[in-house]
Amino acid sequence: MERKEWYLEYQIHENRPGLLGEIASLLGMLRINILTINGVEHQRRGMLIVSQDDEAIERLKFILETMDIITLLKIRVPKLRDRLAVRHGRYIERDEEEKKTFRFVREELGILVDFMAELFKKDGHRLIGIRGMPRVGKTESVVAASVCANRKWSFLSSTMLKQTMRSQLADDEMREDNIYIIDGIVSTIRGSEKHQMLVSEMMRLPATKVIEHPDIFVRTTEYTIDDFDYIIELRSDENQVISYEAVEQNYSSF
Repeated sequence: MERKEWYLEYQIHENRPGLLGEIASLLGMLRINILTINGVEHQRRGMLIVSQDDEAIERLKFILETMDIITLLKIRVPKLRDRLAVRHGRYIERDEEEKKTFRFVREELGILVDFMAELFKKDGHRLIGIRGMPRVGKTESVVAASVCANRKWSFLSSTMLKQTMRSQLADDEMREDNIYIIDGIVSTIRGSEKHQMLVSEMMRLPATKVIEHPDIFVRTTEYTIDDFDYIIELRSDENQVISYEAVEQNYSSF
């Protein structure tokens, strides 16, 4: 049978010496290997494990559910958030109602870059929106994630170094494995007709597009927020309010 990865997470009620060793021994007896282990929240431990036998996983689940000092929380095929939780020791924050919206603060740029890099590694069309005030790290994070994912990136519009508005791309830039970065405010407020045509063309390309200020971008395009696969919110701190009025005024001064 093919080896299969699983994510295991449990709550610790009594963190006594030897607990982890006991669970590791149980996994060993069931011929389940541990790939990665880490604390993921307060008094919670997460593991990426691998097994060739689904019945062994069922037996593990049954045994863990009988233990009083822990509560089994999850045992499932790992999702991206599970892998990142084990890697970084915490879950990334997701909106309870809008499940495709993920929130970060500036001190979590490392986790954000890792999260986007995993998204960028996937082939095909993917539309990602990033909300945030100027100079909070949006564009830098996208570029860093592209490097981590070993993907080339192209700015269609940006203010990272100076204001950029492209009206055409070189042949080697029009690739389905490229990451295309669009500043929704620059393209909306200052984009020429040729620039708008290029943006429309690249939006139809089956590649990953990252739109900064997606709420402004959808005002003058055929797209809606529902068309985005992921929405990322980046703040300097958790209390910062993302105000598009202030952002638009700032961009209009260029």
